[in-house]
Amino acid sequence: MRAVVITEPGGPDVLRLAEVPTPEPGRRDLLVRVRTSAVNRADLLQRLGRYPAPPGWPQQVPGLEYAGVVEAVGADVQRWTVGDRVMGLVGGGGHAEYVVVHERMALPVPDHLDEAEAAALPEVFITAHDALFTRLGVGLGEWLLIHAVGSGVGTAALQLARSAGIRVLGTTRSAWKLERARALGLDVGIDTAREDFVARVLEETAHDGVHAILDLVGGAYLAGNIRVLRTLGRQVVVGLPSGRAADLDLGALLRKRLTLVGTALRSRPLEEKIAATRRFERVIPLLADGTVRPVVHERLSMAEAPEAHRMLEENETFGKVVLVW
Repeated sequence: MRAVVITEPGGPDVLRLAEVPTPEPGRRDLLVRVRTSAVNRADLLQRLGRYPAPPGWPQQVPGLEYAGVVEAVGADVQRWTVGDRVMGLVGGGGHAEYVVVHERMALPVPDHLDEAEAAALPEVFITAHDALFTRLGVGLGEWLLIHAVGSGVGTAALQLARSAGIRVLGTTRSAWKLERARALGLDVGIDTAREDFVARVLEETAHDGVHAILDLVGGAYLAGNIRVLRTLGRQVVVGLPSGRAADLDLGALLRKRLTLVGTALRSRPLEEKIAATRRFERVIPLLADGTVRPVVHERLSMAEAPEAHRMLEENETFGKVVLVW
């Protein structure tokens, strides 16, 4: 089969289309013919040699999510039949013509979504759903701050939060991304290229601060986050593009009785990934009625994977870039 292959660690130009062995499904597995697969920042790190795939997944083929059609099923599969449209997470290898997935990791593609829209869903929506409701426990009427609200996870979290009655402030360094985010329901947009997010958050919340923060940026924002979290506030860190290290005011942590949580899906054991996927199933009706929707920035061919990586690295995207066979 064909796949996008990392020929060596390096820039986007190290990506090539090449022939690799087709995977074989086990007794509880599906063999899925991939139609589309979206690009994530983890793919960029894998290409650079900084984020290897978990054991058992292709090390040289990136791709954490897929949408496609079931081509074959293992002997003990009960949930799916050949021809079903499915989408879901993989530990790697999504940018290939075929992937093998455990039957319980697959999700049905809602009828009204095309395959590019479906590929833009699993990684960001399952990550966002898990972070907001399992890790943070955000609820009706609370204030949530999302850093990098124009990213894939950011746009998913914004929609999920608004559907649950949560008020959302969001940051980005691009004014045009804030306009797009407002169309998805963003209550307060903060352009961090022009204003201090701490001052703005405190102003918008009558100096009470926010109940929770979804941080997709990392180290550079931690000090400010501690300042804008109210007593008993919670923060979950999902991404680290601004760095892994930061100073932490432990006095404020104790005084406010704050909770800081880190999360990652890719490295979790299979059963934990299955649990996160199954919890996400409650969102399928919201996708079906249009309450939430995937955000596709652009669709490119698999051969254009280097360009997709460049777009993400240069922060030119709002939502997801999807690769299509």
